[in-house]
Amino acid sequence: MEDPRITEAAPASPAAHATTTGMVGGGFYNQNSAPQMAAIAAILPWIDQGVATMDLAASSGPVRLADFGCSEGRNSIEVMRHTLKAVRRHTAADVQTIHSDLPTNDFSALTQTLRRDGSSIYGDPKVFSSVVPGSMYDQLCPAGSLDMAFSFNAIGFLSRRPVDVLPGYILPNGPSAIRGHGAVHDEDRAAFAQQAEADVSAFLEARATELKPGGKLVLEVFGGGQNARTCDGIYDLLNDAVRFFVEAGEIPEEVYARYYQPVYFRTLDELVAPLQREATAASQAFSLDRADTYEIPVSFEEDLRANGDIAAYSKAYVRFFRAFTESPLKTALADLPGANDLTTRIFAKAEELLTGSPELYPFRYVAVAAMMTRR
Repeated sequence: MEDPRITEAAPASPAAHATTTGMVGGGFYNQNSAPQMAAIAAILPWIDQGVATMDLAASSGPVRLADFGCSEGRNSIEVMRHTLKAVRRHTAADVQTIHSDLPTNDFSALTQTLRRDGSSIYGDPKVFSSVVPGSMYDQLCPAGSLDMAFSFNAIGFLSRRPVDVLPGYILPNGPSAIRGHGAVHDEDRAAFAQQAEADVSAFLEARATELKPGGKLVLEVFGGGQNARTCDGIYDLLNDAVRFFVEAGEIPEEVYARYYQPVYFRTLDELVAPLQREATAASQAFSLDRADTYEIPVSFEEDLRANGDIAAYSKAYVRFFRAFTESPLKTALADLPGANDLTTRIFAKAEELLTGSPELYPFRYVAVAAMMTRR
């Protein structure tokens, strides 16, 4: 008998291509995304290696670089700045940088920065920048127009909700072994894994259309390895904070059951699976150059070990995950009285819980990444 909670996973359609409105805007994500930048910085040498193998001098027209999932732009600009240095070692041609995210994303900081004072933020008069709103699961650039494309962290956010309710926990990957508070049924995990693979396939097929033959794609996202998962700690803490208000009667159980973070933490094998299956569109379009699972140090964890300031640690920790979890939470609570205030109190409760019992919520940042070439 089929489980009525599960809907068939499928490549996302234009009407169902987002499960979040984006990161917290108003400068909040820019201020609280240093760990994400550290994960990106670890593989910036891959970009240098990729550019070095491309025949940019023979390319007609401008060199086009696209970042899918730029958020407020701080990290996106840093990636482009690094890539432009690599490109300039091989060509003096015009360059277009394309920064893309959901139409609901807060682009204001980015658009105010790209050409501040009438000149490019990159300090190069031959660099021209643009913003392209849209879902990364769609084709967003003309066919054969891109020389290099990137996506950092964004592909962890699913294009659709594969189940209607997730009653035992707020994340499909389930709770950490340390906390162990909550549970996710195996059939639900399978539905999310299936959706995650469909999303990677859709993303790769869109980029395959946009990239020139010989073009490069660098894809990185938070994930899990043999000994740690990036979701451990942060989602345990958020779940405990939300459950506090459920048990206090402010959030009904049915609202909690419908609420979950539409995010999936992949292993490296799951990230590259579409490239390794025979006769898939992705495997026919791309050759895999390299792939890796790696862990990066987290600034607020290192600060705590150095100075023992638990209050500063808790504030930084919660602000870090609030930047990417607030939107789905606010959507889930939207019909409750005082939803905005309740959201604020949930994150305040998370900070209180962490300050009181930091040993329950240890956090490690594991990333999975792949670089590939368009055939």
